Amino acid sequence: MEESQQLLPKAVPECPFPPMHPSYLERGAEFYMKLAYNQALKAWKSGEVPVGAVIEMGGEVIAQAHNMVESTKDPTAHAEILAITQAASKLGDWRLSGANIYVTKEPCPMCSGACIMARLNTVIYAVPDPKMGFLGGAIAAHEVKTLNHRLKVECGVLGDECAELIRTFFALKR
Repeated sequence: MEESQQLLPKAVPECPFPPMHPSYLERGAEFYMKLAYNQALKAWKSGEVPVGAVIEMGGEVIAQAHNMVESTKDPTAHAEILAITQAASKLGDWRLSGANIYVTKEPCPMCSGACIMARLNTVIYAVPDPKMGFLGGAIAAHEVKTLNHRLKVECGVLGDECAELIRTFFALKR
C-alpha cells in the first residue's frame, strides 16, 4: 500500500437511522434523550462518533450539541463540553444549578468532571461505557466523598436505540 493511501481517512458510512420525532406535549426524560439522539445523528453525518447531548432547565432546552472532535481537531470538543459551554453562555453563569444533561453515551473522565464542575443537577445517559465512563462505568467520579457538589446520575433512557446507533457506526466504519 502506498504511503499516501495510508494517510487518507476512511469514508464516513451512510447513516441508516432516521431522526426521532419526540412529542412536545410530553417533556420527560425520553423527550430530551430523543433530542440528544438526533444530535448524535448529526455527529454521524459529519464524520464524528455519534454522541449527542441536550441540556434542559425548567422544562426548556437551553443547549444541544454533538461531538465535533474530528471537524475541529480539538480533543475537548465532546458533545457534553460543547453543550455546557452553550448553556453557560446562554445563562451568563458557569453554574448550571438546576439544569439536567441528557447524553447518548456515558460521559468520559473529562466530561464527567465538567458536569460536576458546572454544578449540573442530573446527568442522564443512555449507554454505559465500562472502559471510559466515569459516572459508574469504569469509575463513579460523582461519588467521591470530598466533592463539594452532589451530581445525580441516571442510566438507560433509550439505551437500546443509542447502543444500536453506536454499535452500527463502528461496525460500518471498520
